[in-house]
Amino acid sequence: MKRAYRSSGSCIVAACSGCARIGWGNTVPVIARLVVTSEDRVREMIHRFNDLGMRSLDPQWAGGRPRQTTTDDEAFIVATARTRPEKLDQPFTRWSIGKLVDYLADNSDRVVTVGREQLRLVLKTNGITFQRTKTWKESNDPDRGAKLDRIEHVLEHHPDRTFAFDEFGPLSIRPVGGSCWAAKSHPKRQPANYNKLHGVRQFHGCYSIGDDELWGVVRNHKSAANTLAALKSIRARRPDGDQIYVILDNLSAHKGTKIRAWANRHHVELCFTPTYSSWANPIEAHFGPLRDFVLNNSNHPNHVVLTRRLDAHLRWRNANARAPELLAAQRRERARVRAEKGHRWGRPATQAA
Repeated sequence: MKRAYRSSGSCIVAACSGCARIGWGNTVPVIARLVVTSEDRVREMIHRFNDLGMRSLDPQWAGGRPRQTTTDDEAFIVATARTRPEKLDQPFTRWSIGKLVDYLADNSDRVVTVGREQLRLVLKTNGITFQRTKTWKESNDPDRGAKLDRIEHVLEHHPDRTFAFDEFGPLSIRPVGGSCWAAKSHPKRQPANYNKLHGVRQFHGCYSIGDDELWGVVRNHKSAANTLAALKSIRARRPDGDQIYVILDNLSAHKGTKIRAWANRHHVELCFTPTYSSWANPIEAHFGPLRDFVLNNSNHPNHVVLTRRLDAHLRWRNANARAPELLAAQRRERARVRAEKGHRWGRPATQAA
């Protein structure tokens, strides 16, 4: 018989029964040392084997406290937690653990008695966490699908001849909070001076998809003339005269008659994003680093200084386009502005049936 060296009941039975039946001549202390257990346990298992035989090799363990909630109860808990309390005639807008426990114990659909900690465990096991709500806007543009399809097409088939344009602002002169390294318990402080004496400006940004390059100029305001100047700077990036594509939003200053006529003459196709779909413009993600690295934790004295620091950042950004901190800021901004989850820029992927 194969010897066992574990202290489980079946192993003890196997070792002890061999001594008792076959007559190896081993004493109880020897068997106890062999299976690493107490002598009393060895004697108990020998007697059990003599009384029950091979059935003693499969002992019936006691188990534990019976389960209080069934699988159906857990499904009901999860469904209730994901339902707004107002729909269940409760006088509040969100569940707390205590309120959810009370409702589960006293409702007309299914009574479930569960403690607070068990409720937390059930919710965690099923991937339910306490989160802040997010807002979104559904585009009401009747040409939404066609516009998204066109943007997706030019991004996929003509990335080296596709550009994006948008305004970033308003840029105002005031102290802006942020974060930086400082001695423990001695944070850097910004003056609480919010007198806006310098007016506002708008950064007209241009982004090359193929070159991954961002550039632009600070203007006093948005206008058709400033938009046309930005489009001309984009056209200058591809002076060969071949077709180029510019993605931009539906601002009235972007699609005047003069701009459309100039675009037709110079082989520039204007790819407008749908209404309430700023996430479809690739340049939006690149405005996030401008906010993080130029505006946050700043106190620019005037627009001249702000513009110089903005230009300095653009030079650094174009020389370090794959810097990890830059990519992280772009991901954060993309997550902030993207209104639909699970796809890149263009039309949402079709869901499988």
